[in-house]
Order: sequence, then structure tokens, then C-alpha cells
Amino acid sequence: MISNEIRFDCQQRDDGVLVIVPHIDGVPLTELIDRFEIAAGMQPAGDAYGGLIPAFFRFGPMDDHFHGHSTDAMGLKTAVLGCECGEWGCWPLMTSITVTDDQVTWNAFEQPHRQARDYPGFGPFQFGRRQYDEALAVLITAIGPDTD
Repeated sequence: MISNEIRFDCQQRDDGVLVIVPHIDGVPLTELIDRFEIAAGMQPAGDAYGGLIPAFFRFGPMDDHFHGHSTDAMGLKTAVLGCECGEWGCWPLMTSITVTDDQVTWNAFEQPHRQARDYPGFGPFQFGRRQYDEALAVLITAIGPDTD
């Protein structure tokens, strides 16, 4: 089994708001999805996504969110990126998150505002459970345990 590595980068915007961007194998997810959508000829594509901003939406505890147990407002999938404008619902990247004792898998990506888009070639990303949970612990230490 191939295992990816994840970290959750937490940066402050110029206005002081915290933004969370997952990095997979050292590359921001925003960059990975831009490359994929541009190569697939999707329009619009490139610089459309941004990180999640907990201050703008009550995602709940980040460990729950990134284990796929966030608010029901998002349906069965989990927002892992939002719009570059800062609003997750404007242009989200959604994924199914499956958690087992040994691994966490992100797959079945979608852009819910463009149902015709085809993402089977993007991912899946599989993370060792221990490394994933350690990355989440670093994020929670940086932003606090509960964001609602």
C-alpha cells in the first residue's frame, strides 16, 4: 500500500484570520487540485481554491472534521478546501474521508457546483493513521481544540 504524508498548514491572512490548507507529500492541496483541473481542461481552473477558515464557519472540532464527522450541512462528504474568497460554500473541494485503525483515505473528490466534472484521476490519498492523527494534533495545538 502506498502511503501519502499529510500536514495541515495554518497561516494567518493579512486581516488576522487563520486559514488551514492541507499539504500532501509536501505540496499544498490547493496546488495539487489546480494542476489536476488545469491539465483536465476544466474551466474555471487555477487559483479558485483556498484554505478552510474556521472563523467563517462552525466546522466543529478539527479532529472530528478531518475524520469526516463534521456538521451535516456538508452532507456525506467533507470540505477540505474552500473558495479562494474565504467562503467554503462558494467553491469547495469535497471528499469522502474513510478512517480505519491503520489508515485514513481521501477519495471520491468532487466540486459540488460543477457536477459534470470528473475527479477519479485525483487521488485517492492514503495516509497512515498514526501520522494523520499526529498532523491533526499539531493543527489543534496551533488553533485550539474546538473552533465552534
